[in-house]
Amino acid sequence: MSATLRKTNTEAAASALLPATGGKVVSLARRPAPTFNVSRIGLNILRNVVPPLVVLAILLGIWQIACSHPGATLPPPSQVWSEAHDLITAPFFNNGPQDIGLALRVLVSLERVAIGFGLAAIAGVCLGAIVGQSVWAMRGLDPIFQILRTVPPLAWLPLSLAAFQNSNPSAIFVIFITSIWPVIINTAVGVRNIPDDYRNIARVLRLNPLEFFIRIMVPAAAPYIFTGLRIGVGLSWLAIVAAEMLTGGVGIGFFIWDAWNSSRLSDIIVALAYIGVTGFILDKLVALLGSVITRGTAKN
Repeated sequence: MSATLRKTNTEAAASALLPATGGKVVSLARRPAPTFNVSRIGLNILRNVVPPLVVLAILLGIWQIACSHPGATLPPPSQVWSEAHDLITAPFFNNGPQDIGLALRVLVSLERVAIGFGLAAIAGVCLGAIVGQSVWAMRGLDPIFQILRTVPPLAWLPLSLAAFQNSNPSAIFVIFITSIWPVIINTAVGVRNIPDDYRNIARVLRLNPLEFFIRIMVPAAAPYIFTGLRIGVGLSWLAIVAAEMLTGGVGIGFFIWDAWNSSRLSDIIVALAYIGVTGFILDKLVALLGSVITRGTAKN
């Protein structure tokens, strides 16, 4: 009985639409299915990959010509390839405590960066929210932050070594104290720029401070927060390489210092390439995360 009634109602609704369409039944247009355009994807890849490769080839050619003459102080690319071939083609070898591939050394450094930068991100967002939300906190803390952020990263290393009596936590502290300032400053700016309408909505909904922080403040300031995180992760990578040169260990920074003491310039050049590529990947990962979370509104 109910099925018959539903069918009758459907037919009545359809017949009511017929006069408006001239007595013809018009089917609703369906949304076109997304197409996978291989040529467009390939064209985008060519646009983003080919120009850097061309520039890199030109720079390598200039480098080869400039450093191939007798008496050159730096090795040309051909000599770097011949002398550091194993570091380039086998980045994951492990022949002992200090005889490991550059990729493994980068992973050791990245572990320290993950800890130090992770702590700086959490503390920086919280402190930045306090400074941006409270006028009194901004007046009291912002001048101190502005002074401390100008201290070079390695200037903190002697104090951290004296405090922790160990190279690993000292290096992590240097990363933390170096990368926290851009996170604090950008978060504070983002919190200050939250529209008043958002704050009024929070008052209407009677959100407590924790709910306002999670549901209003962080999403609204997310583009500024991820801008600070991108700056902070770059500073973290710079700080760990410099700190490892002095604290030792098996990280990429100590490898460069050890190669310099052994006059292995080709190894240093290869290590610099590893550092640059790793820093580029870290920046793009944080930018991608920010783009996903903020739905493309992050300031890249």
